[in-house]
Amino acid sequence: MNNSDSLPLPPIQPPLFGWRRVRVVLLVSLILSIMMKFTWAAWWITIFTRLALIGMVQLTVFGVFERWPKRLPRWVARWVLQVAAVAIVVPFAAVLAYILTTLGDATPWYENKNKLSGFGEMIGAGLLFSPWIAMSALYRHINGQAQSQALSFELERSEFARNALDSRLRLLQAQVEPHFLFNTLANVRELVDSGSSQASAVLNSLIAYLRAAVPNLNNAATTLRQELELVRAYLELMHMRMPDRLQFFIHVDEAALKIQCPPMSLLTLVENAVRHGIDPSEEGGQIDVTVRLHEGRCLAKVSDTGVGMVQNAQGEHGSKGLGTGLANLRERLQLVYAGDAQLRLTGLVPHGFCAELNFPIANAFLDSGSSK
Repeated sequence: MNNSDSLPLPPIQPPLFGWRRVRVVLLVSLILSIMMKFTWAAWWITIFTRLALIGMVQLTVFGVFERWPKRLPRWVARWVLQVAAVAIVVPFAAVLAYILTTLGDATPWYENKNKLSGFGEMIGAGLLFSPWIAMSALYRHINGQAQSQALSFELERSEFARNALDSRLRLLQAQVEPHFLFNTLANVRELVDSGSSQASAVLNSLIAYLRAAVPNLNNAATTLRQELELVRAYLELMHMRMPDRLQFFIHVDEAALKIQCPPMSLLTLVENAVRHGIDPSEEGGQIDVTVRLHEGRCLAKVSDTGVGMVQNAQGEHGSKGLGTGLANLRERLQLVYAGDAQLRLTGLVPHGFCAELNFPIANAFLDSGSSK
């Protein structure tokens, strides 16, 4: 959102002679003229015309003071000015109405007792009804503005919340990158330090893997097919490092490959299994990756036959707390799926560990973060 989007919009002024306002003037004039025609000698159409003229003059004054002056002293409320102006203009509007409707009469209207009496009654009716009608119009206008402003604030609040969620998700995503890269580079360093002949081959595999993985790290969503390709490349890389201590198998429902998921979600579970399950075990172990669909949800499970629930220095693999990788993954799942995804961690008998990810198939990632 740019700065101009966050600036408050000026209040929208209704048209000076909008149909809704003119309709109210005509309707009130019609009702009053019907009431007056039974006691007046003048024609009904004349009464209606005079009342309508008075109402239109009041409407003009009401609209003028709605727009002018643009600034008022703090102690003067604009609605008070409008209501007072509508009441004050009644006698002048009545004079104008009588002048226009008595053109051509032999006797001026102010010398005719009946017309002068009617003039007074019209002033009284105008002073009695017009302020209330004006206040009713003000109330509807203010209420409409309040609803419009409330809707505008709600939309703006939703936009801010969306941007905050997107920023938080990107921050967590950025935290994943160094965590994974540093762990993988540390494995290569161990081979180099030990003088292993596998170091060069592993480094080449790592370079090939990073060329495929790094461009996707900033994406807010990826498919399970892409995620599993990274998982397989990572496990093959780790198998080259410890060929006698790591075996792995991947079982995936074909229909699940097109489903979206947060980037590096499965990879985080697999990396956790290798680093804190297989690596600390002298015998090594096996890692099984299973992805299947069940009742509109995706169930992804990573299990290993490593050291299991043993507390290690990192505190990450299945003890009471969560380390950086799993805690980060759990928070990303919370943000992306709004609480509709679960990460379950359980120990296996006689030893080993299982991490199961359960999330809905019909997920909605942030539109603004779906691509870089």
